Amino acid sequence: MNILVINCGSSSLKYQLIDMDTTDVLAKGNYEMIGSEGSFLTHKRPGKDNVEVKQDVKDHGEAIKIILDELVDKDNGVVNSLDEISAIGHRIVHGGTMTKSELVTPEIVEKLVELIPIDPLHNPGAVATIQACQKLMPEKPMTVVFDTSFHQTIPEERYLYPIPYEYYEKYGIRKYGFHGTSFRFVTEETEKFLGKSAEELKMVICHLGQGASLCAVKDGKSVDTSMGYTSVAGIEMVARSGDLDPSVVTHIMDIEKKTPEEMDSLLNKKSGMYGISGVSDDFRFIEKASREGNERAMLAIKMYAYNIAQYVAKYCVALQGMDTLVFTGGIGEHQSVVRRLVCENLKFMGVEIDEKANVDCFGDEAILSTADSKITVAVVPTNEELMIAKDTVKLAFNK
Repeated sequence: MNILVINCGSSSLKYQLIDMDTTDVLAKGNYEMIGSEGSFLTHKRPGKDNVEVKQDVKDHGEAIKIILDELVDKDNGVVNSLDEISAIGHRIVHGGTMTKSELVTPEIVEKLVELIPIDPLHNPGAVATIQACQKLMPEKPMTVVFDTSFHQTIPEERYLYPIPYEYYEKYGIRKYGFHGTSFRFVTEETEKFLGKSAEELKMVICHLGQGASLCAVKDGKSVDTSMGYTSVAGIEMVARSGDLDPSVVTHIMDIEKKTPEEMDSLLNKKSGMYGISGVSDDFRFIEKASREGNERAMLAIKMYAYNIAQYVAKYCVALQGMDTLVFTGGIGEHQSVVRRLVCENLKFMGVEIDEKANVDCFGDEAILSTADSKITVAVVPTNEELMIAKDTVKLAFNK
């Protein structure tokens, strides 16, 4: 059974075709710069050369048509026809208050359209892609898997903002949280890896990548998370600011005469570790600069680790104690320096890691904590696409 997993960004469309009998990825890729001149597709197949298709597309609907053509192409494809794709799973960044993955229906599409004012970057592309798939493969079952749904178990006193209540009633302004599909996958994998049930774990998961957030998980459920109404909230990230004094935003807008759109770009694309270091919006280059003695790069990484540790300690309140700390995501799985600095800031809580185990860990499941550490520290790789594919098989075929 082959499941096509689709992940729409604001101007990109990532995909994976997964054989669910083996969980092997048959093909994956990314259509970039959608809606702009110079848009292109990179199509990857294990053991074969990458294929690049340079073709301008005006929207996600045009992009998915070209992707499907490549999947069945005589030379570049991995299946003989679209009939070999059993179902399609769509990652939806913002599902509002929907609590679980759903089969695509007209009512679900209408709900996604209603949510566009809350997430104008992602939901329009997701809706366009769903509608294009319905036209191109009308008989195929489709599902939507929401990044926000895992966090709908967070209590009201933790998701509301201390602003006039009317803005929550009128506009739905509240904490929603993101990376939920990753947190759900890592929660299940951590239970298996440690051989413990959900009821035995009070854990904080650090999903650290280009975007980054933390989640406090108790009894297998999210009880708090660091991202909020949008994905710019919480810890500082590679290029996003994270939390800061709201008056900083209004003051900069006033003295620099910036529009809301310009300020949004500054907070999302030019802040965080990039803003502090001035090096790059790619963590690998910031880390390299820090090793070469760049003081601002070193400062940016120290700030990042301190900020993460602060949130870990904060979530001990939500969990009423803590026994497990998990790192995941591109940075969490591969950057030992970040893990080390975070754990050094948490020594007061009894966190002790084996530095050799930390340095040797590069993307695999591993225990980093020492035998006498009061908190188990682990690395558990995430796989959001596989989680979406599993949900799709379950919803579409009751398996």
